[in-house]
Amino acid sequence: MSEEKTEEKPESPADDLVTTQHSITVKGRELNYTATAGRVVLREEVLKDGVFEGHKPKAEVFLTAYTLDGADPLKRPVTFAFNGGPGSASLWLHMGLLGPRRVLSGDVGNLTPPPYGIADNEESLLAESDLVFIDPVSTGFSRAAKGEKPGSYHGYQPDIDSVAEIIRLWTSRNGRWMSPKFICGESYGTLRAAGLAEHLQKKYGMYLNGLMLISSVLDFATLEFNEGHDLGYTLFLPTYAAIAHYHGLHGDRPLKEVLAEAEEFAVRDYPYALARGNRLSDVERAATIEKLARLTGLSEEYVDAVDLRIEHIRFFTELLRRDRRTVGRLDGRFTGWDKDYGREEISADPSIDAILGPYSATMNHYLHAELGYSNDLPYEILSRAIEQWSYKEFEGRHVTTAGKLSAAMRANPHLKVHVAFGWYDGATPYFAAEHLLAHLQIPKELTANIESAYYPAGHMMYVHEPSRIQQSEDLAAFVRNSSNT
Repeated sequence: MSEEKTEEKPESPADDLVTTQHSITVKGRELNYTATAGRVVLREEVLKDGVFEGHKPKAEVFLTAYTLDGADPLKRPVTFAFNGGPGSASLWLHMGLLGPRRVLSGDVGNLTPPPYGIADNEESLLAESDLVFIDPVSTGFSRAAKGEKPGSYHGYQPDIDSVAEIIRLWTSRNGRWMSPKFICGESYGTLRAAGLAEHLQKKYGMYLNGLMLISSVLDFATLEFNEGHDLGYTLFLPTYAAIAHYHGLHGDRPLKEVLAEAEEFAVRDYPYALARGNRLSDVERAATIEKLARLTGLSEEYVDAVDLRIEHIRFFTELLRRDRRTVGRLDGRFTGWDKDYGREEISADPSIDAILGPYSATMNHYLHAELGYSNDLPYEILSRAIEQWSYKEFEGRHVTTAGKLSAAMRANPHLKVHVAFGWYDGATPYFAAEHLLAHLQIPKELTANIESAYYPAGHMMYVHEPSRIQQSEDLAAFVRNSSNT
């Protein structure tokens, strides 16, 4: 008599959240809080031939949440935060600025040596808001579910969909639909945040109180250096001038004076000179070369050789070539060495080299040793799994969520926006973001909903300690003033 074989069903993944209790003192006030770390399973409703077949696991998304014990959920704000890339985990905002513990990495000229350090963040936004840090699929410990393709999440719309679903799930499971809600994104995370603001409104009817856009880029056209497209050259100019000033190439002139001159030239004479092409007279060209060289700290010969068009990676390679040093892209205050100094482009970003080690060590230690979350997967900080990012939704046009932010603000006139700029940010230059904000399609009365903050630092302005302290105060005030409770 033969035994009847039964087909084994594949094991379904489950949430693996770990909860721990902590306390921190912020400005003399003791905060008792709960930390929850782990992966949440994203599921998709499956319909086959019009028949519902259940919810299929699609991905496991890692998050770290902090909630203040005993707080009123109707009044207590919650902030959902992530970094950018695309392909970056959320550890930078988590351990550098917002969370209750922070990395001790040092700064330019005084970097902390391995094994680095960790300390309480006495300026944590937790004093004003609960916090949820989200690592998009393929970053941190987040992965596609078994049998699913990671690449299906590596694109603009699926990224928006998956992060929005995590926000909805966390909000529903924790009873926070009536809480004031904020999103904080950095770099590509600002483009994601603007898209989410509209997506959450349209799909779930979830209206936000505020967006915090740190080192903002909402329109890639403002950062591009393509043939026949000159806008990027003009919008990067003030940042070049700021970095040249930091490295002593403007003498004792105040930074604000240098920036004012660079900005005026960037919106008037410089676009005119580029637009004229070979119609520019010799006298006009010579005057443009002289002005560009003086503002950027580059030689007139170099400016002439690149036909008045200074591309940003070439700038970081050229500026201090005479000193055999390179300049950081994310933070122009940092300098480094290269393998030779005849190169056209730097082989590495010295500002990334300076902070990657401290943040990696601290995050891995913190999750395992303090939050009690164990996972044998590598914590992907800057994911190598994301080789290509799909922008198929923008085929035939440049990538932008400016229109989505505008639509979200028009539909929700209570939505407030805080934008943070670093003078020395060579990845998302402040003048490009200002240009974008000035062209949002919103009525004049809604422009008062946007506030700006500037810091003498780079892309991750919180690496600079005075900027970190000031930025923490600025974000705390923004949440207080925008919560409407």
